[in-house]
Amino acid sequence: MATRQMTPEMTDEVDVIDLLLAQHALIRDLFDEVELSSGRQRAEAFERLARLLAVHERAEEQVVHPKTRATIDGGDGVVADRLAEEDEARRLLGEMEENGTDAADFMDRLALLRGAVTAHARSEERYEFPQLRARTTEAERRKLAVKVKAAEDR
Repeated sequence: MATRQMTPEMTDEVDVIDLLLAQHALIRDLFDEVELSSGRQRAEAFERLARLLAVHERAEEQVVHPKTRATIDGGDGVVADRLAEEDEARRLLGEMEENGTDAADFMDRLALLRGAVTAHARSEERYEFPQLRARTTEAERRKLAVKVKAAEDR
C-alpha cells in the first residue's frame, strides 16, 4: 500500500473551506491505511493520523471556530456542538495512543474513533462550512486558509 506522506500544511487549497474538506479526505484515507496495515506500518500510519487530527482540530479551534462564532447566525451553538464532538474523539484518541496499536481492542476503538470523527466532519460539512462560505468573501476565506496553514505548521 502506498503511504501518503502529505501533511495538512502542504495542501495547495487557498480557500479555507476547500482546505478543510481536503483534510477531511486525507483523514479518511489515513483511517483506511491504519485499518489495512499491521505491525510497524499500522503504528506509523496511526501516528500520522493522530498528528493530523490534532493539528486539524487545533487550527479549527484557533481560526475557524472564532470566525464561525462571529459570522453565522447561532454560531456559538454550532461551535459548541462541534467542540463536544471533538472532545469525544480526543478522548478516544488519547486512550488509543496510551494503549498502542498492539492493544487487543485497538481495531474496535479505531472503529469508534472513525465513527466519531466521521460524524464530526459530516456535521462541519453540513452545519458550519456552508454557512461560513455563504457569509464570507473569497478574500476572507483565503486569509483564513493562510492562518489555518500557519497554525498547523507550528
